[in-house]
Amino acid sequence: MLKQTIIKGLMTGLKTTWTLGKVIFSVTLIVTILQFTPVLPWIIQLISPIMGIFGLSGNAAIPLVLGNVLNLYAAIGAILSLDLTVKEVFILAMMLSFSHNLFIESTVALKVGVKIWIVLAVRLGLAFLAGVVINFIWHGGSELAQYGMVPAVESQPETWSAIFLLGVEKASFGVLQLAIIVIPLMIMIQMAKDLKWLDSFSRAMAPVTRFLGMKENTSMTLASGLLFGLAMGSAVMIQAVEEDGVSRKDVTIAFIFLVACHAVIEDTLIFIPLGIPVLPLFFIRIVTAVMLTLIIARLWERSENVRRKEATYI
Repeated sequence: MLKQTIIKGLMTGLKTTWTLGKVIFSVTLIVTILQFTPVLPWIIQLISPIMGIFGLSGNAAIPLVLGNVLNLYAAIGAILSLDLTVKEVFILAMMLSFSHNLFIESTVALKVGVKIWIVLAVRLGLAFLAGVVINFIWHGGSELAQYGMVPAVESQPETWSAIFLLGVEKASFGVLQLAIIVIPLMIMIQMAKDLKWLDSFSRAMAPVTRFLGMKENTSMTLASGLLFGLAMGSAVMIQAVEEDGVSRKDVTIAFIFLVACHAVIEDTLIFIPLGIPVLPLFFIRIVTAVMLTLIIARLWERSENVRRKEATYI
């Protein structure tokens, strides 16, 4: 029994890794190559003039662009190389918490049937709103940020073949990192299903998922996304859609929650070296995700009720 469970979980993990790995590998390779072309400098130059809306200097466009097209680690590396105020660093951290790694994490949404424009609208909208609101209401933080560490300087590739190999290396590492998390996760979930632990967990989480406008079978998806991130949450979501009958509505609402608040522990802790208060980052993301999800779920439910009433009159 246990052997069959492990084998089934392993096969599901490998299948999911293959599905998501193709996206992660190709996008990471392309974006890495673009780093060494005029494309990224052009984007940075394009958005620099609007940084003042968020209370940021023109240089802040560098980590903002790198974080959105690459990941939070690239953005943090850029921040550490700039002289920014505590307020600027906090605004960048808040904006990047909502909107980062857009290419990979938005493309992954397609794999679970969520439209990319929804993901982009929510993430970019929240980042824009966070930057504007914090800049407007916070009048402190004018002192220079004191960074806790400085990243090691890496040698830059000088030829196109070296750039391509660097892209392949980063992409392969991304897929490997995915597999290391997804495969054991799928085995544990399979064991939880076969041993009926998942049923108990779903019942325990039922009040929370119902409160957020979703059914109980979405609970594992939310927990995985909160802890491991969108890619890992999507891995569980793919399996849930295929095996547990999670509706398209619940998938979309769960994804909206996760785009606002995923990998919340890791994404909060990695900002500690920037010398800013991280607890506000954590609580703002949680509160924003809950409020946004509640609003979307209620509007969706109201729209469905209106359509049902119209159908009865026809």
